[in-house]
Amino acid sequence: MPYAELAALRDGRGIVPVIEPELPGWAEGAGYWLVLEHAAVEQVLKSPATFSSALGGTQIRDPASDADLTYVRRMMLNMDPPEHSRLRRMLAKSFTARAVAALEEQIAAHVDRIVDRMLGEDASGSCDFAKDVAADLPLLTLADVLGVPAQDRGLLFDWSNRVIGWQDPDYASSGSFDGTGGTDLAREALRLRPDPGPDGLMPDPRSREGMLDLYTYAHALGQVRRRSPGTDVMSILMAQRDDSGGTVSVEEFENMFWLFAVAGNETLRNGIPGGMRALLLHPPAQRELREDPSLIDGAVEEMLRWWTPVMTFRRTVTEPTRLGETQLERGDKVVVSFASANRDPAAFEDPDRFDIHRGARAHLSFGHGPHFCLGSQLARMQMRMLFTQLLTRTSWIEPAGDPAWLRSNFQRGIKRLPISWTR
Repeated sequence: MPYAELAALRDGRGIVPVIEPELPGWAEGAGYWLVLEHAAVEQVLKSPATFSSALGGTQIRDPASDADLTYVRRMMLNMDPPEHSRLRRMLAKSFTARAVAALEEQIAAHVDRIVDRMLGEDASGSCDFAKDVAADLPLLTLADVLGVPAQDRGLLFDWSNRVIGWQDPDYASSGSFDGTGGTDLAREALRLRPDPGPDGLMPDPRSREGMLDLYTYAHALGQVRRRSPGTDVMSILMAQRDDSGGTVSVEEFENMFWLFAVAGNETLRNGIPGGMRALLLHPPAQRELREDPSLIDGAVEEMLRWWTPVMTFRRTVTEPTRLGETQLERGDKVVVSFASANRDPAAFEDPDRFDIHRGARAHLSFGHGPHFCLGSQLARMQMRMLFTQLLTRTSWIEPAGDPAWLRSNFQRGIKRLPISWTR
């Protein structure tokens, strides 16, 4: 992450123009304004009437066609109030106290099994923390939230790779799940998995055709949950009624499924190894957490700030306005940099230092305003439980090789993170 370059841009002006050159799979773009200061990022995110999520979507590059833009606007992520507010209220009501308590028990059980598998019966050992530990916990939790049978969770892994890792050759055509042991729904979805084109690239995952296997699975699962609801969050959602008595349509369920299956997985999948990377590079912090486990809450917040899994989000200006000293016009693209905002010295003293005593809850890793991440508490819970178990059941963890980074302009990810541990 080029933090020095971001700091120089932020300290020089705070809002800077950026060009969008042609890249493989992407046409040349019109360019955008990059917002780097913590306060300005908050201003953009809390002002949906001026900075729209729907007008052009929330990804930096414009969708390839009007049809693709219409498609992404069906997702809650790419909606503005009041459409966004209706679905968010219904989804928030689905996280009932009973549902969250059940998830807490399930997460604790998942963590136990994952750490048991990592440690085995040995006194010491090594593993790829990103692949063997961090990747599985959010998948298992998401399966619980979505009502996806556990044997199908490999589909969630592949879908996330294809969307978030579209720029990464290791992930762009991810197809590790072959249906073995999966349900009939999974096998039908696999039949419709897209193939790479003549150029070797997969279809744009921001188009329906690019993720037809996901939508096929979500549609069938939504119908099953409507007929035979379970106790999972999505089953509760399907039974909710909005202020006018309407329910969530199967099409709306499909798009919420996409949002949870991809965004809900990737942020935590990259946040967990990012937190471990922080402890590997800062042994005194690891030692302190071992001596005083009560520090874990603050440590998780600092991990999220210091690592910042989601680096950017885009908005589109709806009317002439000023942001700081910059005049913006209708149609201008504005991209907020969470990576820069979380290292802004105006918000965090000595921001490049990893400090578990900082009190870092003002970080923007879960966003801000009406689109603040609904799954933030679940993500925090998973990180707290996992790192508590890891630090309680080992005496030390250290690097066992160089990490491998995800190629992405959206997620700060680690594909491989070799570690060694002593029980």
